[in-house]
Amino acid sequence: MEGAVRVQILSQMGIPEVPSQYIQPPDNRPKSETNSITGLSCKNVPAIDLSCEKESVLAAIRDACREWGAFHVINHGVDTKLMDDLRRVCLSFFNDLPMEEKLIYACRPDFAASEGYGSCMLVSSENKTVLDWRDYFDHHTLPVSRRNPSSWPHFPPEYRVLIADYSDEMKALAQRLLALMSESLGLKASCMEDDDVGGLQVLKDGEWLLVDPLPNAILVLVADQTEIITNGKYKTCVHRAVTNANKARLSVATFHDPAKMTRISPASDLVSQGSPPRYSSVVYGDYLSRWYSNGPEGKRNLDTLLLDTSK
Repeated sequence: MEGAVRVQILSQMGIPEVPSQYIQPPDNRPKSETNSITGLSCKNVPAIDLSCEKESVLAAIRDACREWGAFHVINHGVDTKLMDDLRRVCLSFFNDLPMEEKLIYACRPDFAASEGYGSCMLVSSENKTVLDWRDYFDHHTLPVSRRNPSSWPHFPPEYRVLIADYSDEMKALAQRLLALMSESLGLKASCMEDDDVGGLQVLKDGEWLLVDPLPNAILVLVADQTEIITNGKYKTCVHRAVTNANKARLSVATFHDPAKMTRISPASDLVSQGSPPRYSSVVYGDYLSRWYSNGPEGKRNLDTLLLDTSK
């Protein structure tokens, strides 16, 4: 059972101030002139309608991945009732299930990305990284051989079925988007999907901007492995969450990762004498372990893979 105190417990205790281990250093906080949610608001994150003509979708994805590393998708094919039902049962788990029953599903603190209910994702309790003011439930849903619904909450009764159904929908959408992203670069549709290819804020042009949610849209964030595979043509979306003192925030985040033993490297079709590889190759499992051990602070983990292309 994970030893960290649940943020929900601290919040409900009515403590007069946030404990020091959750407080970000001044340089990592929103600037005083943008402390308000309104001041940080951004309505310009691209929204891409997947029902449009394919060439226009490819062009929109190309621009969004180059300029933002993030975009909303609408008319994505995921049933809005499924999305609403999932949000409902997730909120019910956190808000309605007694803490002693939630703790039955506590994740293990000594394993990276351990499935279950927790508050701290980092492996070592000695890590000096500032803790996030949040609780979470990490589900392992894919591949199906890794899926163990008995380790998921029993409450509400439909929770397990909804998680499995939503996971299947997200896999299909992720594969569709990866195919479109590959084609937008002139690559074969399967390029990024093949394993043989070596209060959310986003950072845009050096400024943190608050992403305004779009009803029933799904926000897509380009990940490090995509930046590596595209040789830097598409960029990672550096992002963070801002604490709201007045209202709890629910995120249902889905990660579409390669297998842990997959070696990630720039796609050969995007490397040439005039465009040499910008990143060294890395085994994805090793890269992920480094993140869980070192935390996300400071220099991007991706930057450690940058090659000197000035020679």
